[in-house]
Amino acid sequence: MKVVVTGGSGFIGSHVVDELIEAGHEPRILDLVPSPWHDGNVETVLADLTDPAAVREAVGGCDAIVHLAAMADVYQVVDQPARTDEVNVRGTFNLLEAARHAKVQRLCYASTIWVYGNAPGPQPHDEDTPLVLPPHLYTATKLAGEMYCRGYETLYGLETTILRFGIPYGPRARPAAVVPAFIAKARAGTSLTIAGDGSATRQFVYVEDLAEGVVAALAPAAAGRVYNLVGAELVSVRQIADTVREVVADVPVEYGPERPADLVFGPASGERAARELGWRPRTSFADGVRRYVDWLTMTNGSPVARAASTIAASAAAV
Repeated sequence: MKVVVTGGSGFIGSHVVDELIEAGHEPRILDLVPSPWHDGNVETVLADLTDPAAVREAVGGCDAIVHLAAMADVYQVVDQPARTDEVNVRGTFNLLEAARHAKVQRLCYASTIWVYGNAPGPQPHDEDTPLVLPPHLYTATKLAGEMYCRGYETLYGLETTILRFGIPYGPRARPAAVVPAFIAKARAGTSLTIAGDGSATRQFVYVEDLAEGVVAALAPAAAGRVYNLVGAELVSVRQIADTVREVVADVPVEYGPERPADLVFGPASGERAARELGWRPRTSFADGVRRYVDWLTMTNGSPVARAASTIAASAAAV
């Protein structure tokens, strides 16, 4: 199957490309820049999602699309709301339109478990949990994408699958994300800064596990379905810091003011993905942090072959 991966040069996308190749599919990257992880050996189209003509050309001849590209850094979202809307909402619309005209069979859309923010009802939240209006622009744009997918499925018969990701971490992650940022500070011997009291929790998922779930969601049975792709643990910010201090260095911890518009939500259930896709995360949070530190130690974060990002050695001290 020929599969276009939007954002395929990035953190999650590059791992999805690897997993597609491993599963015998033929990936095509659609991104603003070439992938630094694939040495030019994967078909690549350089285009902006906000350019409808370029997007339509990029998806021609493909069987499926995995739509990962988005403005996802919360600081960039706050600083660039117009660009966020253009990419996350209009870009998704352009892709759906291109898929409709190209008669693409399936589009898998990357959403987020942040859509459960402030949701009422019992926990853990499953895919049928009623959602409330989100307080953050990023979450609003991802929900808009979900609704556009449903609209195109109903009106035009385009098969869609919505994937609500936990917070990914692991090799190739953006340095500004919380786990890489904490690890970088600990390696430099500087203190870790926590917003608030550190009790806020996050549901992480190791990126290679996540990529396996994304590819599993291309199965015929996943058409028209929504899946939470999440880790099994709910990890507090304080636990993130403690894990990094144990794995890297016992640096001090400092506390600062809470961030505005931080969402409060309980765990999301991954049982539907386990039941229907046969997917469960295999990597605990602590093991994932160790594997990420091992990868940094070997590569200094530079592009390397996939094999170097899957080592399981211990990194008790670096």
